[in-house]
Amino acid sequence: MISRRLLRIKALTILYAFNRRAGNNLETAENELVLSIGKTYDLYHYLLILILDIADLAREKIEIAKQKQIPTREDLNPNRRFIDNRFISQLAINQSLRTYTRNRRLSWSDNPELIRKLYNAILLWDGYKDYMSAETAGYSDDKKFIGRMINEVIMPSDELAGVMEEKSIYWNDDLDVVLVMIERTLRGFRERGGEEMPLVGLYKNEEDERFVKVLLRKAIIHSEEYFGLIDKHTTNWEIERIALMDTLVMVLALAEIVEFDEVPVKVTLNEYIEIAKYYCTAKSGIFVNGILDKIVREMRENKLFTKRGRGLVGEPGITE
Repeated sequence: MISRRLLRIKALTILYAFNRRAGNNLETAENELVLSIGKTYDLYHYLLILILDIADLAREKIEIAKQKQIPTREDLNPNRRFIDNRFISQLAINQSLRTYTRNRRLSWSDNPELIRKLYNAILLWDGYKDYMSAETAGYSDDKKFIGRMINEVIMPSDELAGVMEEKSIYWNDDLDVVLVMIERTLRGFRERGGEEMPLVGLYKNEEDERFVKVLLRKAIIHSEEYFGLIDKHTTNWEIERIALMDTLVMVLALAEIVEFDEVPVKVTLNEYIEIAKYYCTAKSGIFVNGILDKIVREMRENKLFTKRGRGLVGEPGITE
C-alpha cells in the first residue's frame, strides 16, 4: 500500500499545481489527486508484469534456439531455471494482477526494446549466473532472486527511467515506494498460494484514503487563513518572498494538525520537515521547522486544535 509519506507528497504536488494555475477549482484538484495516486498503483502493476514480459522473452529465445537447423546440445537442453521460476509462474496466473492490468489496459507491448535491453542486462548480471548455476534452488531462492533482479538490474536501468518518464509525469516520486510494495508482495507470496495470492492494496485502510482527500481539501479551503498565520510569524520576511513550495509545505502541515486529532503534532512536524528538506531548498527544513514551531505554540495556547486518543502520550492537551 502507499505510505502516508507519499500520500502527503501527492497532496503537496497537487496543492502546488492548484496555486500555480489560474482558474483552478477544488473539484479539479481532488480529481487530479485521485489520478496521481492511481498512477502509483499502476506503476506497481507495470513493474510486476515487466517481470513476466522479460520471462516471456527468455522463453521465446529458448524456443527459437531449438528451431535452429543445427541446434547445439545446449539449445536442445536449455537451462530453464529462470523461466520456470516459481514466483514468476505464480505471478503469471495471479487473478488480481490479470484483472487489474486488463481493466486498466496496462502493457509494455509498445516497448519491446526496453524488454530486450533489460533481458540482456540480466544475462550479464553475476546474480543471474549464480542463480542459473546453483545446484539446487527452492521457492524461497526463487523469490530472493527476483527481489535481487529488481533491485540490482531493473530499478537502476536508465532505459526504464526514460520509458517511465514518457508514460507518466506522476511517477517521479514513486519508485522507492513501489519498490517497497513489490518487496512486500514477494514476502507475502506462499509456495502453495496459487492464483488467489493477494497483491498489495492501494491504501493501507479506508482511513488512509480519507486522510489524503481531507488533507488536500482542508488545505485548499483554509489556505488564506494559513497563509495569514505564516505571514504573521515570518519576521523580516514578506510572504511573497518565501518560496511557494516552502509555504505550501507549512499550509499542508497546519491543515493536518488542525484536521486530524489522532495524529500527534510531533509526527506531523517531522514528516513535513523531512519533505521540505527533499522538495524545497537546502535550508528549507530548518526554516519550516522554525516557523511551524512558533505557529503551533500560538495555536495551542489559543486552543485552535485538539488532540485526542491513545498513542499520544506526551502530547499537550490530550483527551482520551
